[in-house]
Amino acid sequence: MYFLIYYALTICISICFGIPVGSSDGCDYNVCNLGDPNKLNVHIVPHTHNDVGWLKTVDQYYYGARNDIQHAAVQYILDSVIPALVENPDRRFVYVEIAFFWRWWMQQTEEMQNTVRQLVNERHLEFISGGWSMNDEGVTHYNSIIDQHSLGAEFLRDQFGECGRPKLGWQIDPFGHSREVASLFAQMGFDGLFFGRIDSQDYAQRNQSKTMEMIWKGSSDLGESSWLFTGVIPRTYTAPQSFCFDYRCHDEPIRDDPQLHDYNVPERVQSFIDAAHIQARSYTTNHIMFTMGSDFHYENSNEWFKNLEKLMKYVNAQQANGSDVNLIYSTPTCYLYALNQANKTWTTKTDDFFPISWSTHGLWTGYFSSRPALKRYERYSNNFLQVTKQLNAFSNLTQRHAIFPLSEAIGIVQHHDAISGTEKQHVANDYAQRLAQGIDSATYVVNQAYMKLLSKGNQSLPVPNQIFCHFLNISECLPIENQDNFTLTIWNPTIQTVQHIVRVPVTKNYTIRSPTGEILPISTSVKNIPGRTSLAEFELLFETSLPALGFNTYYFQAKSKLTEETKSNIRIIKNQSCSLQNKHLQIEVDEKGNLIKIRNLDRNFDVPFSSQGLYWYTSFPGNNSSPEFQASGAYFFRPLTPNALPVSSTRNITCTYTNQVQRASIMYNNWASQEISIYGEGRIVEIEWIVGPIPSEDNRGKEIIMRYDTNIQSDGLFYTDANGRQVLERKRDYRSSYNYTVYESVSGNYYPVASRIWIKDSKRQMTILTDRSQGGSSMHDGSVELMLHRRTLYDDSQGVGEPLNETAYGQGLVIHGKHLLIVEPPEYSALYHRIASQHLFMNPLMTFALSNQSYTNYSKNYRQTWSSLNQSLPVNVHLLTFDQLSAKVFLVRVEHYFEMNEDELYSKPVEIDLQILFNLFGKIIDLIELTLTGNLPLSDMKRLVWRTDKNESSYWKPNDSKSLKTTIVNLNPMQIRTFQVIVE
Repeated sequence: MYFLIYYALTICISICFGIPVGSSDGCDYNVCNLGDPNKLNVHIVPHTHNDVGWLKTVDQYYYGARNDIQHAAVQYILDSVIPALVENPDRRFVYVEIAFFWRWWMQQTEEMQNTVRQLVNERHLEFISGGWSMNDEGVTHYNSIIDQHSLGAEFLRDQFGECGRPKLGWQIDPFGHSREVASLFAQMGFDGLFFGRIDSQDYAQRNQSKTMEMIWKGSSDLGESSWLFTGVIPRTYTAPQSFCFDYRCHDEPIRDDPQLHDYNVPERVQSFIDAAHIQARSYTTNHIMFTMGSDFHYENSNEWFKNLEKLMKYVNAQQANGSDVNLIYSTPTCYLYALNQANKTWTTKTDDFFPISWSTHGLWTGYFSSRPALKRYERYSNNFLQVTKQLNAFSNLTQRHAIFPLSEAIGIVQHHDAISGTEKQHVANDYAQRLAQGIDSATYVVNQAYMKLLSKGNQSLPVPNQIFCHFLNISECLPIENQDNFTLTIWNPTIQTVQHIVRVPVTKNYTIRSPTGEILPISTSVKNIPGRTSLAEFELLFETSLPALGFNTYYFQAKSKLTEETKSNIRIIKNQSCSLQNKHLQIEVDEKGNLIKIRNLDRNFDVPFSSQGLYWYTSFPGNNSSPEFQASGAYFFRPLTPNALPVSSTRNITCTYTNQVQRASIMYNNWASQEISIYGEGRIVEIEWIVGPIPSEDNRGKEIIMRYDTNIQSDGLFYTDANGRQVLERKRDYRSSYNYTVYESVSGNYYPVASRIWIKDSKRQMTILTDRSQGGSSMHDGSVELMLHRRTLYDDSQGVGEPLNETAYGQGLVIHGKHLLIVEPPEYSALYHRIASQHLFMNPLMTFALSNQSYTNYSKNYRQTWSSLNQSLPVNVHLLTFDQLSAKVFLVRVEHYFEMNEDELYSKPVEIDLQILFNLFGKIIDLIELTLTGNLPLSDMKRLVWRTDKNESSYWKPNDSKSLKTTIVNLNPMQIRTFQVIVE
């Protein structure tokens, strides 16, 4: 339904007439009230924070349903705020979550929409951040962060023009803050960022040293273009104590009739002045910001505005009696501008705000791993989204509206109480359902695209319908079971040719046209996963080369039943030591299932393992009555003891050898297993794991980790990525920004791992890539651990009101995932982990089709290979976005995904000709570089300039020319460039 509404909206943008959107002249900072230079100016910022799902679903929050769970109704907030702003032109209000505002906007009359446009043009209503949701920063991937902000930015641009363009980031509720997000926000054209949560120790020290506001250097690779002024808001984002005027609060209103016995103006005025002076002690200018609002406030906005205006009147009246406090209606944007005009220098920050603590024993590190199935499903959905955008473009379908439901669902799931895993169970189910429905909508586009791309030019035969097997991760594809013939089409979404291992669950033996496949048994652990209904006991495995930005189709023809004879090429040994070896790697596993060592044969070094495998921490079972009794839950990870226990004291091992794969399958017990594999002549070790149902009969919560213990001399250091891009150095029991006291020795050393973690010494580096976001650490030298799955039995008192106890099919949830392990010298590691991580994230997409034609007829009527490119593009360049906006207009993002000094060759700047991507469409006739969100020509981006306390300037000048004169563009390490492309 939503994509039809959105399609109608996009048409209306072109043909409807309303109040013209404001020009940039009326939307600039010069409209800001900067107060009195001789007073303490308190910027009163009315706002509401609307979670895009948490205790209730998105729909329930919007409509005000299930108020027995939480009273919250977003539609009534907007219904109330807009007339209130019209009533008094002095009032200001800021709004953030476009997922809600878009829905409300679609239900308004043209008259109301024009009223809102006027409020935006006159800066009474201002959008800040402007993403579809307020995204989490720890477990989100940069691709999804960019997309969800672009989705909101596109809507705001189309409806409100320049006056709707957000100028700063507003991340008041996420549970930690990423340097990569700061860098992305700077590239979006934001002038600043404000947030509410940092570590309690960090806050105390910043509060004392008056360093609550700073310049955050978002990237050492990108320089000033990634710098972002950043401020920490006191009280997270709520009003000063006793000054909340929402019906949810119990604070006293301003009673200003002197005839009343409980007349309270003098006391209320003095309390407010005192609160202003107290806050001002922590900041360095004569400007401070009071956030007046909280979760789902302003449903009755008159209650807020009426009391605020009384406060402003009576507090400001005290200036006649010598008070220096001056209250003004404002916005975060105007507060930011006031700081910019204060002619101050600012301290800098180069690390991030992870992990952060709520109290001495409550650290927000559990959510790095909570709800691992949803975390993986979001990654898969984004993979599907990017492929669908590409297929829509290269088939010239112009069906962008049909992709919108998936874009919107992914935008919603980036919310800091969604992908984080900190929502109620029924809300998590709703998020998953939205992703599934979005994929269903996008499936239509994929089928329409293949109808064009598969057909040979002179053929008009119908193209078989493409079938998606979304349960291939548990070796299930029901539509092809017992079929005599079917086809498999694999789309490669990268701009390089890739070698890909294909695994197809089968119930028969097949001849594949044209690669040679091998039959392998499906492990017992996979076959026993609850909910799996497939009869397939074997997989057909083959390796193939996929063309860049294109597809191959493989024809499967049944040749026999699966008999012992057809499996004769498999060698299997049980409960014996085994060695897996190709020309690059040798892996030794003993008869007890212990990984002994990995040898890099090319570099001639070993990485011995003292232990490797699955362990578990006991969750702390507190009642949350004090910090000492803090429980482990969805938000917080707190183990009962610092020692993780092995999930089993015994293991069974089965080693399998074929021409294309060598594998050690290790069974710990009936709920935990792993498989260690090397494929062909690969240089990467694959470790697949299955965890669950985690037993809870002993009334102990359990948090399951995979641990890798080596003799690498890591010297207390380890390295984790930020949102899939930059990598930051971590030091055990240490924070570079403040003096750190250890209260929780394990969870205090956990960091978000969106894509990779490594340890190294001078000669060896062990890098582990993840298929979803996980929490990770190095608890002692030579060791890496990653948290795979959690089942806690207590709530951690952060509001969700439920333990993290996921179930399915009447028992604990089972999770199946993988790690990729790379052992190389440090100077060569980036070449492997950068490329492998990109392929793991942007995986080829497989679709099946049933065929009643012979291979001869099929090959005559349909293409079996196709590429949109006539050449592969540089290895260190990734096509981040390829989106058809209209028949001749495209949005394209390309990125250099290596950091500086990572690799001798691929860390250098690189050149790419964008015309190569468009040879199928024709000649590029116009090329405009845009900001990262695609809502402003880069040449028009003029960010505020700041100075550091070391006299550095943040000034950065983009290209003056709006329209580029050449299609050849240069990319520096970690640079993303966004273009609007028009072809003839």
